[in-house]
Amino acid sequence: MTDITRAGAFQLSDRSVNRMGYGAMQLAGPGVFGPPKDHAGALAVLREAVARGVNHIDTSDYYGPHVTNQLIREALHPYRDGLTIVTKLGARRGDDASWIPAHSPAELTQGVHDNLRNLGLEALDVANLRIGDIQGPAEGTLEPQFATLAELQRQGLIRHLGLSNVTSAQVKEARAIAPVVCVQNHYNLAHRGDDALIDELAGLCIAYAPFFPLGGFFPLQSSALSEVAADLGATPMQVALAWLLRRAPNILLIPGTSSLDHLSENLAAAELALPDAALARLNAIGALAAS
Repeated sequence: MTDITRAGAFQLSDRSVNRMGYGAMQLAGPGVFGPPKDHAGALAVLREAVARGVNHIDTSDYYGPHVTNQLIREALHPYRDGLTIVTKLGARRGDDASWIPAHSPAELTQGVHDNLRNLGLEALDVANLRIGDIQGPAEGTLEPQFATLAELQRQGLIRHLGLSNVTSAQVKEARAIAPVVCVQNHYNLAHRGDDALIDELAGLCIAYAPFFPLGGFFPLQSSALSEVAADLGATPMQVALAWLLRRAPNILLIPGTSSLDHLSENLAAAELALPDAALARLNAIGALAAS
């Protein structure tokens, strides 16, 4: 059985999390809306992930909405010691499954209470403020929103704060308000716009959790990736995850799946060693994508 601790751990302030984690988004229905197609299967994936050593689960109450948090509670509550659940705030879902910004103090406060209720927690382990939109980060102040979450943290409803879909300048602005333990942005082997930000955060001992680590709605495809995977006797997705683990020590992986087989495949990347020659070929994929 895969030993995911081979990938190491990282400190989110006072919490140590294994770098190989799990993202719950895919447990909701199509389009991250509505209930899962296989309720029992979703519970089984969550329980297996934790049984295999995953102690970092990424979620949000607007997945579903409410679906993934309720599944996490049903599958795992009461939570074992050391499990860190990271959630996101800053959006809500319309009846038509649309994604609607929810950044007012009242909406953020309601979002915290919704997460607490659906997860069955008295305080959120980590709450990420999501800024920007589907196109990516957009410059602009986040002071009103982050100050609201900082106040909820002072009230004891949130232990640690993070950010999602943000720029370097926004990270700096947030850190002037309250400590930031993690940043979650779009990043993978072929989408490497955050290279400088990752290195900056590593120097600050702030975790970076790439969303869409395998390409998201547009899975990674590259002949070089496939060739490296064949040489290593691995799958292309395992190689893409292993590359992220090699990229920087502050990267935390949260690949999602609703399949036990895919869960095992993802977790096995924690033990996949990339020779220097393979690493060079993979780095060239990012360089070509950026050119």
